[in-house]
Amino acid sequence: MATDSILDSIKKVLGLDPEYTEFDIDIIMHINSVFSTLHQLGVGPTEEFSISDSTSIWDDFVGTTKNISSVKSYVYLKTRLTFDPPATSFAIAAFEKQITELEWRLNVVTEGANYVSEVVVDP
Repeated sequence: MATDSILDSIKKVLGLDPEYTEFDIDIIMHINSVFSTLHQLGVGPTEEFSISDSTSIWDDFVGTTKNISSVKSYVYLKTRLTFDPPATSFAIAAFEKQITELEWRLNVVTEGANYVSEVVVDP
């Protein structure tokens, strides 16, 4: 069954059952740290976003901006690197490379959405 819960979906890709709550406080802390980074990149709602439990859903963060679907992957990768990093330096480097690319792409999308043309047309 698919879930829109931010916490539950991140737990699932981390390999944890959503019903297992032992690490929820840790995972929530890392997810909120990622949302803070996204806010600094200009991605997401105007006000800084955070979660406190499994009731927050992806639409709460994304809102009507549907062209930033890679946010889910970004939140997972950043949370995974902090919560449960890969065992090898090669895997860590691969995660970091994906994170860098997603940051760039999300920044481009966000800048494009907020772009205001300064072209002046003489009447």
